[in-house]
Amino acid sequence: MEGESRQARHSAATRGALIRAARRLFADNGYAGAATEEVVKRARVTRGALYHHFRDKRDLFAAVLDEEQKKLAAKAASAAATARDPWHAMLVAADSFLQACLDPSVQRIVLIDAPAVLGPAQFRQADQGYYLDSLKALLRAATAQGLIDEQPVDPLAHLIFGAMHEAALLIADAEDKAAEKQAVIAVLERLLAGIRKREA
Repeated sequence: MEGESRQARHSAATRGALIRAARRLFADNGYAGAATEEVVKRARVTRGALYHHFRDKRDLFAAVLDEEQKKLAAKAASAAATARDPWHAMLVAADSFLQACLDPSVQRIVLIDAPAVLGPAQFRQADQGYYLDSLKALLRAATAQGLIDEQPVDPLAHLIFGAMHEAALLIADAEDKAAEKQAVIAVLERLLAGIRKREA
């Protein structure tokens, strides 16, 4: 039993080392410029260990993206938890996400390479998995508290989510990213104000 536990810890440590090494390379060189030989060298593992944990370079990239999305979603959720109500929580979470998108490594991995490497369908599924359910929960809570008008949650969540993704791309392409992010947040606040109840 102890032997199995030790082996599991070693396996998890190896996988983690590969993901960390790959993330640095994907962030610095992009997917195309990141060689698996360099990944195993930096992770200090064998090539066999790489292919024990991941089918190929694309599979490794998907694991890196998953870790990145987890971190972004956790930051957004933590920020949202400080808001005074669900409507403001959406704004705070959006601000957290867009702030993270100012990081060049996030831009490279999440916004630039992920759609091209994984393809639209898989990227969309990965992207939505961490954010859409949380957004729907906030919209339902805001509706229950009488902050926004009753309306179908699914299409509204998808529209807001799509706008956020496009906003992140806009910021990534902007010359002055910080200023663009502030402009996006101001516009988003006005858009979300449109779904608030007048008396709320």
